[in-house]
Amino acid sequence: MIPFVTQPSIRLGPVHLYAFGVIVASAVMVGLGLVRRRVRRFRLDPAIGEGFAWYALVGGFLGAHIFSVLLYFPEKVAQHPLVLLKLWEDISSFGGMLGALVGIGIYFWYKAPGLDPHLHRAYVDVAAYAFAFSLAIGRAACSLAHDHPGTLTRFPLAVSLQSASARAYIAQVYSDAGRLATLPPLGTLASLGFHDLGWYEFLYLSVIVAPSMLLLDRWFARRHGYGTPSTGLFLAAFVLLYMPARFALDFLRIVDVRYAGLTPGQWTAGAALIGFAMTAMMRRTRSQRYRSPSVPSHP
Repeated sequence: MIPFVTQPSIRLGPVHLYAFGVIVASAVMVGLGLVRRRVRRFRLDPAIGEGFAWYALVGGFLGAHIFSVLLYFPEKVAQHPLVLLKLWEDISSFGGMLGALVGIGIYFWYKAPGLDPHLHRAYVDVAAYAFAFSLAIGRAACSLAHDHPGTLTRFPLAVSLQSASARAYIAQVYSDAGRLATLPPLGTLASLGFHDLGWYEFLYLSVIVAPSMLLLDRWFARRHGYGTPSTGLFLAAFVLLYMPARFALDFLRIVDVRYAGLTPGQWTAGAALIGFAMTAMMRRTRSQRYRSPSVPSHP
């Protein structure tokens, strides 16, 4: 199993820097860099590319926090409503995705109202491609912070509970979930591990999703030309690759609140997949209608 590692940190005067924050900041910079690179490659408007990327970033951070506290920690909001203003606490990846989409929509509505819808989809696809790599880097931060703990297991890729610090951590997790009494005796516990879902997502995104995006990009460039932007291919690829895996992994979570047996992440992933399927069916229907010859009427 994977050894349990305490999140590295360093104190610089009054500031305490944790690896999580540094890695997340790196993920943001990589995402912005990929957006700029692809905007230049596809000869899109650099000003629009820069503007919509920052709107997506701000919307993403706001959405990540608001989604998290409202759906994962509603008791915090009920007790202390001002927790909604603590943007540096409690973030959710799905909230970040939804917030980014809202930010992009606001940008196009407010800053580029006359932009062709075809170009809307091209810019969104640029963002979807970049986000796949940013999310992979961000999940490395989650791996070090162990902020998505799962159930006990003997799975080889799980995080080992051999160390005292690992056992203390998982005991606190189970205590917060009201399941401390379900933990096995110390001797058995030390031989087990726990599913670290941030670690699993990092592996899946790094080994499956990101390489798939690279291969898909090369295939599309060979077929349509290196400078031709796609208008939905990479968004569709991300939804189809990431959402089913995330839906399945969330069954292993311990602490997360559930609504009708599913976590907020599972509801969001399911809605994304259903929305994608419905959109694909509608486009196919419209395409068939457009291609079908009209039937002459008979007197």
